[in-house]
Amino acid sequence: MHVIHHALEKQSTAGRKEILIRVDRLTLGKCRWRATADDGTDFGFDLQKPLRNGDFVYEEGEKVYRLSLLPEEVLEVELPAHPADAALLGWKIGNLHFPIEIVGEEKLRIVDDPAVRQLLEREARPYQVVRAIFQPLSAAPHSHSHHHRHDDFDHSASIAATPHTHHH
Repeated sequence: MHVIHHALEKQSTAGRKEILIRVDRLTLGKCRWRATADDGTDFGFDLQKPLRNGDFVYEEGEKVYRLSLLPEEVLEVELPAHPADAALLGWKIGNLHFPIEIVGEEKLRIVDDPAVRQLLEREARPYQVVRAIFQPLSAAPHSHSHHHRHDDFDHSASIAATPHTHHH
């Protein structure tokens, strides 16, 4: 088994045989995992940070190995034509904390989850289930720090009656 610690620099595949290592999105987001390439070669991944779809990870003679994301079932939604409506839909989907992908200027792809389906149906937004390579946006680093001392805060109080803000 070959152990991979990072992606290779961009590779020229001219005159070389490109061999795929097919991997699902959730595995690709991890730092430690195993996979088998299309030619049967085994790989172990021990990474500082996750790799990306299309990264070249190993070369041997005339062979070069590249990661290839597997398609998955996702919901595809056409964005409303009016920018304010599109922003409102994005805000509502964002509140569910599911990953999304913006496809061109007219569509979103979202994880297929009952909560997302329920939201889209409640908003009367048509959607379709598609099988596609899903490459969601990366989240910007942020914190959910709450500026209060826990010994001064009455956690038994009603959430609706207690001001509780998130500072980003």
